[in-house]
Amino acid sequence: MNPHAASIHRYSFRVYYEDTDAGGVVYHANYLRFAERARTEALRDAGIPHAEMVERCSVMFMVHRAEIDYVRPAMLDDLLVVETEALDVGGASVVLRQVVRGPAGICASLRIRLACVAIGGNKPARIPPRWREAMAGMRAETGG
Repeated sequence: MNPHAASIHRYSFRVYYEDTDAGGVVYHANYLRFAERARTEALRDAGIPHAEMVERCSVMFMVHRAEIDYVRPAMLDDLLVVETEALDVGGASVVLRQVVRGPAGICASLRIRLACVAIGGNKPARIPPRWREAMAGMRAETGG
């Protein structure tokens, strides 16, 4: 994979009843679940599964900060797409932008800071080179 190639990952899924409140509107906390699934699939599709990083390198990503702007509600049965792109890739952290789009446009926009930490001690750790290069390849052409 070319670490300089622009790549926004897209993850599509359908809103189920379990994702909504009594009015058929996606419950606000579920956007975090949707974003987590999309990040997991983005890493897998980039050839750097999170589980492999844990197993081989004894480090993992943890959410350090999450900012969410809710724009419009997603509804039961909507087909949603989560777009994931890297804004900044540092030695021990990554900042991602994740946009949840529905039929009427943007539903939510998230800015997520992931910290790489050692398994067990939860102390900051360097992102393994293979994962760092692949994450850098998820940067948009504008660089964020």
